[in-house]
Amino acid sequence: MRKKAALWALCAAVALAGPAAARTTFISIGTGGTGGVYYPYGGGLAEIWSKYVPGVKAVAEVTGASVENVKLAHKGETVIGEVMGDVAYQAYRGIGKFQGKPQKILAMACMYPNVLQIVTLKGSGIQNVTDFKGKRVSIGAPGSGTAFMAELVLKTLGVPLDSFNVFRLSFNETANALRDGTIDAGFWVVAPGTSSIMDLATTHDIEIVGFTPEQQKKVEQAYDYYSAWTLEGGVYRGVDQPVPTLSVWNVIICQRDLPEDLVYQLTKTLFEHTDYLEQIHPFAKYTTPENAVGKSPIPFHPGAIRAIEEKGIKVPAKLRP
Repeated sequence: MRKKAALWALCAAVALAGPAAARTTFISIGTGGTGGVYYPYGGGLAEIWSKYVPGVKAVAEVTGASVENVKLAHKGETVIGEVMGDVAYQAYRGIGKFQGKPQKILAMACMYPNVLQIVTLKGSGIQNVTDFKGKRVSIGAPGSGTAFMAELVLKTLGVPLDSFNVFRLSFNETANALRDGTIDAGFWVVAPGTSSIMDLATTHDIEIVGFTPEQQKKVEQAYDYYSAWTLEGGVYRGVDQPVPTLSVWNVIICQRDLPEDLVYQLTKTLFEHTDYLEQIHPFAKYTTPENAVGKSPIPFHPGAIRAIEEKGIKVPAKLRP
């Protein structure tokens, strides 16, 4: 996969050198695993850009998601990435897990809010994260935004990772592990409803672990990019009541040094065809220029600023690189 991504990046570099070098600009989009929303959403982006932006051929790549997507874009192995806002915030500023290593990324748009969904089976005895002691819990795949958020939230709420048995599994792996009893609970940070949880709920009685109002407030106070969220009842089979949880916005990032006109064309085309993305997942309704300006945790690429301001929306100074 890495060789494939590097090849796409190389093609992009050749194409961006100018019309004399090549007629087609190849774009690789870092997404996530196949059990979440990033991958199909990224596939929709690839289709839109390949169809409506002249001279562009885009492809969605399966990756470890947010943290890996930032690093791939920074190194030039991809040119576009789907990233959770908390990861983008720390990566751009060179803090937290990116301490002293600010990444060369800028925002293009905001996608939709991801919702923290902690899934367990009925009868597990887990009603809150404070019940994790001695349990087997998947906090998400290595390099994923799910693992990133899980660690920050658990630390804030005083639940150390060494108090339970940590598994680092992808969404599909987490669902399978719950199904066969290998783990007791698993984290998803993704737009609801996601296919891997929905499939699990068709064969097993699941529960979504909620947070108290005090826990929600504590996390919100610790991190500006996290917000309280209520997961509606009825999204998953057997989960009929609303569940109080947390959310974080997703950002489409790009390499900082991409040409302004290319990013302008990509961003403009994205906003013109969000109806297609809504057919892939209803949460794509949140992909708007207004939400881009209101929710982005990092500054925009000049090309994206141009596309957003053509819509009559002013991009504030704090979101200009």
